[in-house]
Amino acid sequence: MEWFESFWSVYSNLVLTLGTNALLALSIYMTLACGMLSIANAAFMGVGAYTSALLTMQMGVPYPVAVLAGMAAPSLLAFVIGKPTLRLSGVYLAMATLAFGEVVRIAVLNADSLTGGALGLNGIPQSTEWWHVALALALTLLVLTRLRHSKVGRAFEAIKEDETAAGLMGINVRKHKMLAFVMGAAIAGLAGTLNAHLTFFIGPNEFGFDRGVDILTMTILGGISGLSGPVVGAVILTLLPEMLRSFKDFRLVVNGFILVLIVLFLPKGIWDPARFAKWFGRKAGGTQ
Repeated sequence: MEWFESFWSVYSNLVLTLGTNALLALSIYMTLACGMLSIANAAFMGVGAYTSALLTMQMGVPYPVAVLAGMAAPSLLAFVIGKPTLRLSGVYLAMATLAFGEVVRIAVLNADSLTGGALGLNGIPQSTEWWHVALALALTLLVLTRLRHSKVGRAFEAIKEDETAAGLMGINVRKHKMLAFVMGAAIAGLAGTLNAHLTFFIGPNEFGFDRGVDILTMTILGGISGLSGPVVGAVILTLLPEMLRSFKDFRLVVNGFILVLIVLFLPKGIWDPARFAKWFGRKAGGTQ
């Protein structure tokens, strides 16, 4: 197992980043599954990261408690801002959540006595281990799988297809939207907590608009037809910059070109079970 030890010493952070990015993609999947275009997940990630980091650094709180706090803080914040925000839809909701993300970033910058301001927090205990990330991802997938096949999941699907019709069918649209929004915030906060205690350092620029777009791109790229799509998208967008290192200054150009091709030719994302069934159905029909 010497090769594995050598591999892990070099790529352990990359592998664990795959897990945290997959959690982030699943967090925005929750809101998209309910027909909501929210770009607040990067901010929720930041709230979870800063909350847990401050608790462990300044108060010596045990890591498991910090993880729970890192999920609870963005969930509570999502519930508070969700009351007025979720009345909006489409691009208006996206703009409102984008504004919220900027408010969080500016608040972190100005609270330099607590958060370190633009310099960020350094020296965060490296408490995250590989099995923490694996367990968090496995439990999240398990919960979301059961939710997707439950009455709540079917209500999410109905709201995404037609909000007005879902309301006429007796579905409490606002309640289900709030549930999806809060759950997405909790998952993003979990990812932020794991990431903060993995990288030693966090700064406000890590949770700004660019990160929010990255998270959204992961999910759209993979596809929202199932839970596998966001995970696939997260893996691709995490590994792609590493695989294109040989292109040096042209790496971002190649990266963008690949994404444009996928969006043009695979509008429903890479992971599309309906497209796979159609392909395999043609092959089966051709062999008969």
